[in-house]
Amino acid sequence: MGEGVALLEEEVRELIRRRGLDPERDDAGVRGLIAAAVADYEERSLLGLVPRLDDLDLTTKSLHDVISGLGPLQQYLEDPEIEEVWINEPGKVFVARSGRAELTNTILTEIAIRDLVERMLRSSGRRLDLSNPFVDASLPGGERLHAVIPDVTRRHWAINIRKYVVRAKRVADLVALGSLTAEAAAFLEAAVVSGLNILVSGATQAGKTTMVNALAGAIPSNEHVITCEEVFELQLAARDVVAMQCRQANLEGTGEIPLRRLVKEALRMRPDRLIIGEVREAEALDLLIALNAGIPGMCTIHANSAREAVVKMTTLPLLAGENVSDRFVVPTVAAAVDLVVHLDLDSQGHRRVQEVVGLSGRAEDGVIEIAPLFERRETHLTRAGGFPPHEERFTRAGFRLRELLAAG
Repeated sequence: MGEGVALLEEEVRELIRRRGLDPERDDAGVRGLIAAAVADYEERSLLGLVPRLDDLDLTTKSLHDVISGLGPLQQYLEDPEIEEVWINEPGKVFVARSGRAELTNTILTEIAIRDLVERMLRSSGRRLDLSNPFVDASLPGGERLHAVIPDVTRRHWAINIRKYVVRAKRVADLVALGSLTAEAAAFLEAAVVSGLNILVSGATQAGKTTMVNALAGAIPSNEHVITCEEVFELQLAARDVVAMQCRQANLEGTGEIPLRRLVKEALRMRPDRLIIGEVREAEALDLLIALNAGIPGMCTIHANSAREAVVKMTTLPLLAGENVSDRFVVPTVAAAVDLVVHLDLDSQGHRRVQEVVGLSGRAEDGVIEIAPLFERRETHLTRAGGFPPHEERFTRAGFRLRELLAAG
């Protein structure tokens, strides 16, 4: 930063303090003040009273980024091709562009990183300290922040900012992106309309949230949709939707609202459709109970294949307590989960549907029977030989299931 820019930044900050502006809420006021300050500074520089500025437009933007945005990181948040930003240490700032990692030339200081995190957490009401060294929070722009501090990390603060780039509002958008075929998309859209329960699986950054968001675009407009997430990420286009997120404990260690609590509360809100951002622990039991009660739903889960996703759904509920046994969980998963859509991120950064399987509802010796519906052979998603459950639901919704699958 040049001498002139540093001097001008100090002047702008002083003007903001005097006028009582809130940079996070009054963006128009801050922009107007910066424009006026830059113009006044330019007049003084022509008289030789202050150092000259090299580029007025660049100075105006950098001042806005520093005061109202996230400083050097703001450029990455505004770049539509960048999906995630992470900081391993002050001299190592990385971005993910189209699924591939890049080391940037941005260099920060320890103090700058701490100031940025403090600014990001200000609007979320969440905290980060020695007693609570991890934090998950939503930023005002919809990005998801995750931060970890020493001594959990070896030396430096570790920061991840995941942008949720809305590339697909409906399943048809995924066809345009090359994630799946038109035939598979037509089947999945019909499955959502028919009220089948869908589990979306895949690795980190495979596009699970995007898939759920696209599938939710097929939910009928007359349905009341409830979403439960650890941190807000879903951006549904549904007309009637209530979104809820978890809450951390306060300084006294009380007030925490875990995902299990959200799922239980959602059942009291007359949902026609329930969407869980991701199941990782015992909340899988509450999800199963909801789905088994006749409420159509969707959720995501980390897994390496559709089969592993089903197995994981049979083990996570066991974390809910010793009184929960696999004799209850396995048949409940077989009956409650109808479809698994598994996604993958290849070495080139392409996100694609690898397989779609159906659960027949039958289980033998603790193993749930699955039927492959679509599977990727080499580079193309093709129709497999299996059939999904609940053909009568498709019929009631006005779809001819066998014709849909025959088209694949």
